[in-house]
Amino acid sequence: MSNHYHHKPLVSRREFFRRQLKYLGFSMLILAFSIGLGTAGYFYYGRLHLIDAFLNASMILTGMGPVDHLDTTSGKFFAALYALFSGVAFLTFIGVLFAPVYHRFLHKFHLDVEGDGEEKAD
Repeated sequence: MSNHYHHKPLVSRREFFRRQLKYLGFSMLILAFSIGLGTAGYFYYGRLHLIDAFLNASMILTGMGPVDHLDTTSGKFFAALYALFSGVAFLTFIGVLFAPVYHRFLHKFHLDVEGDGEEKAD
């Protein structure tokens, strides 16, 4: 008897939306942490006003690029590290947000994740 998840029926739409909301909440925590970290860093190291620090953090996190010029060495060093962090953080945010949708898609169409197309013997 096979105990593979792709043989089980899809969860109800209600359960799917509940799961999607849970993942949305977790992805918002990732986003809030990332924006908070960037805002604090630009404020402290870049010596920007709070709203300008928030703007720079938001723009870097979404890949749009910096807005303000940084004059301090520590600010420039922070900006470089935050840019590297932001690339990973944004991809993580998107991955977590869409994980239930991707899982449902794979489950619905019974795709073989291993790619061999054959049923494995237990």
